[in-house]
Amino acid sequence: MYSPSDFRKGLRILVDDEPYYVVEYQHFKMGRGKANIRTKLKHIKTGSVIEKVFGSNESFQTPDMEERKMQYLYENTGEFWFMDSQTFDQIGVPVESLGDAKWYLMENHEYKVMFLDNEAISVDLPASVILEVVETEPAVRGDTVSNVTKPAKLETGLVVKVPPFVKEGDKLKVDTRTGEYLERAN
Repeated sequence: MYSPSDFRKGLRILVDDEPYYVVEYQHFKMGRGKANIRTKLKHIKTGSVIEKVFGSNESFQTPDMEERKMQYLYENTGEFWFMDSQTFDQIGVPVESLGDAKWYLMENHEYKVMFLDNEAISVDLPASVILEVVETEPAVRGDTVSNVTKPAKLETGLVVKVPPFVKEGDKLKVDTRTGEYLERAN
């Protein structure tokens, strides 16, 4: 059971018997009135976003979700295939359910797949991943004077802005929440 004071980004709650997760929230208090919480909620299944205001005394249930550790196998015609590490069952997750997570999935790596009503709805990613640069321009002499970046295509197809010293074959640490370059990995 959650109250609006427990809200944080990514928190999963039931609102009107529908599963949502909190995208944004803001506490505000008007004069002598009680505190309210203004939120943006994203529907877990459909992806639609709503804005809602809650009183500080409301309470919320968590949706009945299951988390399974699964190995990512491959992508085929808009579906990403995962295998349950325990039962070896394979399931396809549509690209719409994954969103930007598709850019960070590495074949044969294990991820936590979230299920709602026995349907795979999302993949929990680590805060950062290490990906290899497959294509980038060579550094131009003299570009080190200011904060210059260049595009680099990574092994999953993701394109990120990187400093000029990054070259093809380098391994980079990328933030999965923002999609930004963090540092070169050893």
